[in-house]
Amino acid sequence: MSENEPLSTEAYKGVRDFYPNDFARREAVFAAIRRTLGLYGYEEYNASPLERAELYEAKTSEEIVNEQTYTFTDRGDRRVTLRPEMTPSLARMVAGKRRELVFPLRWFSIGNRFRYERPQRGRLREFFQTDVDLLGLPAGDADIEVVSLSVRVLKDLGAKDEDFIVRINSRELLTQACSAAGLTGDRIKEYMRLLDKKDKMPEGVFNAAVREITQTDPLALIANDSPSLVDAKRNILGTIVLLKEQGVANAVFDPTLVRGFDYYTGITFEVFDTNPENPRAIFGGGRYDRLVSLFGGDPIPAVGFAIGDVTLMDFLETHDIMPDGEGKAQLYLGTFPDGLEEARTFAEALRASGIRVFMNLTSRNLGDQIREAAKRGIPYFTTYGPDEVKSGNMRLKKLDTGAEESLDEQDFASYLLQVSK
Repeated sequence: MSENEPLSTEAYKGVRDFYPNDFARREAVFAAIRRTLGLYGYEEYNASPLERAELYEAKTSEEIVNEQTYTFTDRGDRRVTLRPEMTPSLARMVAGKRRELVFPLRWFSIGNRFRYERPQRGRLREFFQTDVDLLGLPAGDADIEVVSLSVRVLKDLGAKDEDFIVRINSRELLTQACSAAGLTGDRIKEYMRLLDKKDKMPEGVFNAAVREITQTDPLALIANDSPSLVDAKRNILGTIVLLKEQGVANAVFDPTLVRGFDYYTGITFEVFDTNPENPRAIFGGGRYDRLVSLFGGDPIPAVGFAIGDVTLMDFLETHDIMPDGEGKAQLYLGTFPDGLEEARTFAEALRASGIRVFMNLTSRNLGDQIREAAKRGIPYFTTYGPDEVKSGNMRLKKLDTGAEESLDEQDFASYLLQVSK
């Protein structure tokens, strides 16, 4: 780049700029999620996006570690990774304070994650994710709570049962099926990685790849109710029955569901959009009972899920249930050169009542101010000048319809709060 060449206005590939309207919509979604999680007693936490590289190399999927992490060496010759997921950080934090914490823990975190992926619909290199985890309780009721909570989050955002399906499987069942098929060690991991890509492969190609690993497909053993798998299969099917009793009517058993992370030990699940315009997983999760023990000490049972904002926003837009952002001003306060201080005092009184006010500080005429308010998408307009100061009478204009209301200044704030809910 030459010295006089202007810098590019393009963002780094695979990340997003959030202009006010986009940011307000995203924050409205996060606010709704926080409200739902708070109803269940989940507490918010956070951690730095910078972690030691070995944290992920110990247990995160090989694909993420080898192909998708942003890893570099810092000035102190330490290998550092921008977090691709939150669960290892959570495990580190819990292990570090396990003697001080009161279990079970119900925690959640909302923040940015980084993966070097090929940008496409539903996948970016930086995304914002909600991680929800319940630690300290074994499989059973805790699994039911977490899956049910994930469904409640979507429903509180306006989704209906027919908008999505919850696919459920058991990593324990899959592992036992692999063992029954004669697989061990790395061969089990190889089969799991292959199964995780099944939906993206032609059936013939998948079957041929399976035959290179084993002559007995573990999926066939599950489908045929192999005697060695009866208990594990009964457990996961029983969980689905209990979920339906808890109102998760769209839960189904899917023995092909893997989830890519190596640390899963029990139930795994993914929530899928049923709209043909967006046929993909929205989010998922599962049980990971041994992850905390990587930091020493006894295992702490844990189960959780994570919702990425990119796929969630696609889902909300596809079903036309995106919440409105609340960052925009509710009222444009038109002003005149005379009486600006009085207008400022009036604006502050409105703000003290909880009204978001955009106050004009320019010399534009009244018509231009009204046009500016409409262009900004501010729904209501009023003026405050010498006439309003003298009479105490206000006129409130609704810009999308042109309708006007005559109001006493003392009643103005309460009326605007009521109509702008």
